[in-house]
Amino acid sequence: MNRRVVVTGLGAVSPVGNDVKTSWDNLISGVHGIGPITRFDTTEYKAKLAAEVRGFDARQYMEKAETLRSDLYAQYALASACQAVEESGIMGTVDPERFAVYFGSGIGGINTFTREHKKLLDRGPSRVSPYFIPMMIANMGAGMIAIRFNCQGAALPAVTACASGSNAIGEAVRAIRHGYADAVISGGAEASINECGVAGFINMQALSVSDNIDAASLPFDKRRAGFIIGEGAAALVLEEYEHAVNRGARIYGEISGYGSTCDAYHITAPLPDAAGGARAMKQALEESGYTGEEKLYINAHGTGTPLNDSGETIAIKTALGEEKAYQSYVSSTKSMTGHMLGAAGAMEAIVCLKVLETGIIPPTLNLLEADPACDLNYVPNQAVKADIDLCLSNSLGFGGHNACLAFRKV
Repeated sequence: MNRRVVVTGLGAVSPVGNDVKTSWDNLISGVHGIGPITRFDTTEYKAKLAAEVRGFDARQYMEKAETLRSDLYAQYALASACQAVEESGIMGTVDPERFAVYFGSGIGGINTFTREHKKLLDRGPSRVSPYFIPMMIANMGAGMIAIRFNCQGAALPAVTACASGSNAIGEAVRAIRHGYADAVISGGAEASINECGVAGFINMQALSVSDNIDAASLPFDKRRAGFIIGEGAAALVLEEYEHAVNRGARIYGEISGYGSTCDAYHITAPLPDAAGGARAMKQALEESGYTGEEKLYINAHGTGTPLNDSGETIAIKTALGEEKAYQSYVSSTKSMTGHMLGAAGAMEAIVCLKVLETGIIPPTLNLLEADPACDLNYVPNQAVKADIDLCLSNSLGFGGHNACLAFRKV
């Protein structure tokens, strides 16, 4: 079996909005969500900026008791899933045993871990919450979504660092294509802006230490010096094409290709020749029936770290050939959302679907100084109109994980 997979519902909780419409409107308007960290005292921290979710109220999606026994990342996950499921109208149309959840998180409940470890040190083992383990583990976002919507098929997390959201979606596509499910709630979530998470990223020299909110997240810019940590969640309802058509569902687009590779090289650094990322893109293009004639948009991983952006540029040229690479539109929405880590790939999948729907390409914000190593069309600073045939979304994670998703109009 090789069934087609389409997207019929979207949901988002992001640094630029707590729903898809607000997030999308801000992205195409060049509005970023970066500001001073408010979650803890940053006096002793080199990095003081983050892309925090603001104004989120978990009580819109769950009872108070449930909020007290769930980590923030899982709350974001459930909120985005509720939005996507409601929009899709999927409930009551699919056999629960054919309804699955594939939902990723790079880190999981690090807020819970940090809080409960402090309790252990300060007050002893008897004070550690009995909910510590279920709140902390990285599969609980998927588990909570499955419980809420009675998804009795597989309920699996993808835990592949920054590629988690994209891998979750890609593996969900394969589950539907090959007949293991008829519909899947898929995406990614992360909530790592706390003392421990930020300190860890600072000490591995991954974060920008800029104190200027308008010159901190700088994908593909010559001044780039690290990423801005972000958070949030994004969810997509994936559905077998005929099932969606037969029930009259709104279809955003088709997930037409998926590539997944590993550099097998280093725990954090990418391969110098970017061969792993290029192979993932080639796999997605091949599955998608790419002919070389399509007008392309690529939502780049584009973190704003020196090695990632130059390496991804090489990967794009390798996968497409230089001529087609220079003809394609490429942008990094992380310039506005920061790096949402395990949620990034899912949020950027939504961006690709909205590009297909609207014909508007969001910009790479604050791209002011050209880098000879990054010489593609990165849509600097202003959104552009373009009728795109095929979108690619790249995700490149620590551990050498590479994922690429391809999207077409239906």
